[in-house]
Amino acid sequence: MASQESKFAQNPLWENRYWWSRDGVRLHARDYPPRDAAKAAGRPPILCLPGLTRNARDYEDVAARLSAEWRVLALNLRGRGDSGYAKDPMSYVPLVYVQDVEALLADLGCDRYVAIGTSLGGIVTMLLAGAAHEQLAGAVLNDVGPEIDPAGLARIRGYVGRSHTWPTWMHAARAVAEANRDVYPDYGIGDWLAMAKRLYRLNSAGRIVLDYDMKIAEPFRVPGNEAGPDMWRALDQLRDRPVTIVRGEHSDIFSADVAQRMAAALPDAELVTVPRCGHAPTLEEPVASAAIDRLLARIAA
Repeated sequence: MASQESKFAQNPLWENRYWWSRDGVRLHARDYPPRDAAKAAGRPPILCLPGLTRNARDYEDVAARLSAEWRVLALNLRGRGDSGYAKDPMSYVPLVYVQDVEALLADLGCDRYVAIGTSLGGIVTMLLAGAAHEQLAGAVLNDVGPEIDPAGLARIRGYVGRSHTWPTWMHAARAVAEANRDVYPDYGIGDWLAMAKRLYRLNSAGRIVLDYDMKIAEPFRVPGNEAGPDMWRALDQLRDRPVTIVRGEHSDIFSADVAQRMAAALPDAELVTVPRCGHAPTLEEPVASAAIDRLLARIAA
């Protein structure tokens, strides 16, 4: 069920990496080796975890920039991108995604890493802080916290798992623009086209379709499954780690109040707000990029 467009793509910056989950799902990541191996020596790899309906392509610009001096792995969670689809749709939950990441860490022989998690990826990051605490060197939590705003949650429940197809990339881009204009008010058609190519794939019939298993919506619609267990307790596992908290100024998922409470709860946290942006920042914005660089500088020191 992988994207035919991405499966055969060649890119000089990254390589395909596959590993297996505990329940036999073949998982995929884009593995960006550091271009300056000397500077990267001794530094932990960076794992980039995307949001609910997103995939590794969301991180292509971030990973290309950071892989100048760091090894970066942009993951496709099960059911997304070039990762396999699960036989049991009830495995599309955060605790199973944590197990999938742990399987990758074991496959890599990795005893230390940095996590960058957007939305659902940030929830997985918080849970990883407890499950693999000693391995986590630091984290970026992008537009997500221990509490999810009900308005944003209702919006997501309204579109996740709803299949759409388009005859051309321009049709897909216009649909993405219509749905996200309030999130990225400064985007032009080129930005919407780039976003469409991250969200969608070309299927065998030549149609443009969303690049995820529609069944990811099944457990998500069960109250509680979108955030897993007590996330404030999970967040507490990051108290002794450097953390960057990124919030979109107009986010309907991550309230300013929750962001402030998070920052107050973590001794070594920096909170940055991306102006004129909803859910979620791309992390390519100057304020977000600079904050990530500050975090990585602390970890590399």
